Amino acid sequence: MRHQRAHRKLGRVKRVRTALLRSLARSLILEEGITTTVAKAKELRPFVERLVTSGKESTLASRRRILRQINDAEAVNKITGELAKRYESRHGGYTRVTLLGRVGKRTSESARIEFVK
Repeated sequence: MRHQRAHRKLGRVKRVRTALLRSLARSLILEEGITTTVAKAKELRPFVERLVTSGKESTLASRRRILRQINDAEAVNKITGELAKRYESRHGGYTRVTLLGRVGKRTSESARIEFVK
């Protein structure tokens, strides 16, 4: 049974998995869309959505919370500035995951994750 197993391990130890999610989140925030594997996209989605929701508060505490999660001031500024204004009337569902199938010679399923306009 799958009790108490909420997240995927992605074949990595915790430190490396955390670094991967931070890196993917930073890329997604700055570029507003990335292509990755389906498993990584599905793990990244709730991570980024929590950051955007925190950014909508626009307090010093929320900026520090976001900075602690992704360690990039440029991404924090984009979340609290541009993305917070774009999604101020939306209560969640800021990202979209589109399945692409197998792309090229890759054996894993690919997906595109991007912010909803």
